[in-house]
Formats: sequence, structure tokens, C-alpha cells
Amino acid sequence: MNLLFIPRLIAELAVYLATVVPDLLPIVLTLATPLALGALCGVLCERSGVVNIGIEGTMLTAAFMGYLTGFALHGSIGAAAAIAAGVVVAMLTGALLGLLHAWLCVTVRADQIIAGTILNVGALGLTAYFNRLIITPSGLGGAGVIPPIVFGLGPIALATLALVGLIHFLLFNSRWGLRTRAVGEHPKAADTVGIDVFRQRYQNVIAGCALAGLAGAYLTLESTGSFQNGMTGGRGFIALAAMIFGRWTPIGAFGGALLFGFFTALGVIVRVRPAGGELGDILAAIPSFWYAALPYLVTVVILAGVVGRAIPPAADGVPYEKEARA
Repeated sequence: MNLLFIPRLIAELAVYLATVVPDLLPIVLTLATPLALGALCGVLCERSGVVNIGIEGTMLTAAFMGYLTGFALHGSIGAAAAIAAGVVVAMLTGALLGLLHAWLCVTVRADQIIAGTILNVGALGLTAYFNRLIITPSGLGGAGVIPPIVFGLGPIALATLALVGLIHFLLFNSRWGLRTRAVGEHPKAADTVGIDVFRQRYQNVIAGCALAGLAGAYLTLESTGSFQNGMTGGRGFIALAAMIFGRWTPIGAFGGALLFGFFTALGVIVRVRPAGGELGDILAAIPSFWYAALPYLVTVVILAGVVGRAIPPAADGVPYEKEARA
């Protein structure tokens, strides 16, 4: 084998990706949108000291409830109004699940990993059951889909870009952000200076899960226009990986979401814009299931390399018990 074969192939791949990715950036952004919203949920929760591995279940439940609302109302109030109502219901669903998670983790002081697992398992079973009970037997059409506004991106995808910048700015340049970081790093000290640790954690978990609900609405009402059992497909867990990759910052988490979105889109890219020559033959010969598995493989590799060096907020996952005052 030519010793220059592999370096040459890597160089050709780099040139190929640099050529095609800018044209297909909207695909990457659409795939990254639910990951970015889920990662923002994780940032808000964990920056205030609450671990939330229930993002997957929150997204799935919100996706179902948003779709069900649009599905039920599109024939009576019109498609646009039904979809708008579905988005609102999805976010409210996420907020209610956030309230439940906050109650379990902050007030009850239950194990936060177990609380998130309950959300995930319950969402998977209940949405599949009600989908089979309500939607599948009806034989009616879908809820419709939100049309794109610019560059193939819909309003939720565009709003995600704005939310990333806004939350990053507020987290590091506002009173709310200072209090959030305080209760996530040293809740006892925050309590001493008059910050209500319980209220701050409740607010952040509820707001974060509302964003996860928006991610669910995106999946059913802006991306696909349908609901499928287990359609989140692990996106909630990839969102957590993006959050860790981004070191618990909104912009960093968005960068992680774009990275995972890119690897998700790679299978589409090599078929929509195939490479030429020997590189094209090699990429075309790779089975499609390897491209489908690539984001999850990248998640494992990145977490293996990043987790040991990424330092979470000091009080992340640690329940706070308010001391009795004499």
C-alpha cells in the first residue's frame, strides 16, 4: 500500500467537506436544533445544581402532546392556529414535567438520576400507548408542518439561534445569571446572602424543560409533521453530551449540537453531493447503518475524551437542605 494513501485520502476528505458543507448548512442546522434546545435545557438545570437526564422523555412527551393538539384542532380552527396551539401545549407540557422533576429533586430530594430515568421510561411507554389508542385508529391526516421562513429554516430553528445568544448573555451578564451560577456552585453561600435556592432551582428546571418541550414541538410540528413512537431516538442524551462538550455554556453547547448535527447529516451529504474519484467510491461503499450510528459513536468518543477534563458546577446533582435558623 502506498504510504501516502491515507494522508492523501484525509486531505481529499477535508477539501470535499469544506466544499459541500456550506451549501448544506441548513440541513446541519435543522438536525442540530432539537439537540441545541435540549442542551440549553441541560445548561439551565445543571447550572443551578439539578441533574436532568430526563430531557429525552420530556422531549418525547412534548412532541406527542404538541402533535396531538395540532392533530385534534387542525380541522376546526385551521392548520396555522392548530400548529401554534400545538407549540404552546408542547412547551407547557415540558414546563409541567420540569415542575415534577424539580419537585422530586429539590423538594423531595430524590435521587436525580432515578427521577430522570422515571421520566424517560414513563414517556416512552405512555406516548406509545396513547398513540396507539388515539391517533393510529383515527385514520385522519397529520397536524401539518410549520413552513420554512428563510434558508430552509422554520421559526423554531431560527428562534433557537436567538435563544442561544440570549441565554448565554443573561447567564454571564445578569442578576438572574449570577444567582443561577451561585446556587449551582455554592448554594449555602447563596442562601446566606439571601438567594432563595429552592426558588431559583425550580425556575431554572421549569424554564429549561419548557425549552426541551419546544424541541419536541420542533420534531413533530416543524420537522416531520407526524409522530412516531420513540421518535426522539436518543436526542435527549446526545443533547446532554453536547452540553458537556460545551462545558455547560449555551454557546459551547450549541457548538456541540452543530458537531453532532453535522455527523448526523454526513450520511445525507455523501449521497446528495457524492465525492468524486477514489474517495467517492469509499464513502459510497460504507453501509448506511454506519452513517446512522455515527452520531452515537462520536458521542461515546467525545465523552470519553472530554468528561474527565470537563468540570461541572460544584453543587451539580447535590440536593440542598436548608439549615434551620436559631
